[in-house]
Amino acid sequence: MYAVVAITKHGVTIARQIGEQLPGARVYYASKFARGDEEEKGIHLFEGNVRLLLPSLFVTYRGLILIISLGAVVRMIAPLLKDKKTDPAVVVIDDKGEHVISVLSGHLGGANELTREVAQLLHAHPVITTASDVQKTIAVDLFGRSFGWVWESEDKLTPVSAAVVNEQHVAIIQESGERNWWRYDTPLPSNIRVYASIADALAAKPDAALVVTHRLLSKNEEAILQNGVLYRPKVLVLGVGCNRGTSAEEIEAVIMETLKELQFSWKSVKAICTIDLKKDEQGLLKVVQKYGWEFICYSPAQLNQVEIEQPSETVFRYTGAYGVSEPAAKLYSGADTLALVKKKSGNVTISVALLQEEKRQCAEW
Repeated sequence: MYAVVAITKHGVTIARQIGEQLPGARVYYASKFARGDEEEKGIHLFEGNVRLLLPSLFVTYRGLILIISLGAVVRMIAPLLKDKKTDPAVVVIDDKGEHVISVLSGHLGGANELTREVAQLLHAHPVITTASDVQKTIAVDLFGRSFGWVWESEDKLTPVSAAVVNEQHVAIIQESGERNWWRYDTPLPSNIRVYASIADALAAKPDAALVVTHRLLSKNEEAILQNGVLYRPKVLVLGVGCNRGTSAEEIEAVIMETLKELQFSWKSVKAICTIDLKKDEQGLLKVVQKYGWEFICYSPAQLNQVEIEQPSETVFRYTGAYGVSEPAAKLYSGADTLALVKKKSGNVTISVALLQEEKRQCAEW
């Protein structure tokens, strides 16, 4: 949700326009500019100095769109700033609606993206000053974010970002995840080079590196992260079956143990898939809720359409499907071959698949 705030007559007109055209926008302006339809339109009126209103808006909304002079905004928000990972996006618009300026949290907070969106609907000029945007290069802290990629660690974000914008030699090694991450209509900058493997990149001795993989790196490979950022794409699909009443703790332990055996990162898990008989299984539900994973359930008929290596008559008698974990993982991932066909541990059976490229593209559309 965004708060749109105006304190002048012209600013109110702009704020109302944004409120009507920008999804999730709530408009605030001084009561002396009331037009009589505010309650009907859900517009909030305030009395007194806007400085008194901003602290509550700052912690309530993901972004603030302020039709107030830039200098005044800087002075008002300065005491409210905490951390770039938690501060909201702040965008400023001039009183004629000619310029939309990204002021705070341009990348992580989404102010740059919001600036472009608001500028487009106002037919205004977007003003964005972050180096990666100006140079049309990779924003290290946003790399793969639209696909759900997550960092393994943020320790090297700043020095790697510096290497990118200062045109030093930056290596990209991608073993999995979406490939269409370059969104500009210009070629990849010459200082950024893609390598087929971590070994090849290390041999080239880059100044910095971006590594995209679901694998846990070996000791030798970890040298690439001396000035590198490791990204975890959401590419692992877990097929899971379990006995009724199996605890979340047991399910979670089997998952983590299995991924460690495969040398895969749990941060790359996208979904847990199972049979629809387990759609209310509390242990499974608690695990997916804890990690924010998708939870997909298939009918026995859907599962039986998949060719599997280890069909079970026993499983069929109880569920109507000749397998659960193996076909469920194949169905969601689109993979013909699994990283782990099937493993039974205690009350849990698990299969692991790597999401196929065509499945990722379908998910984007």
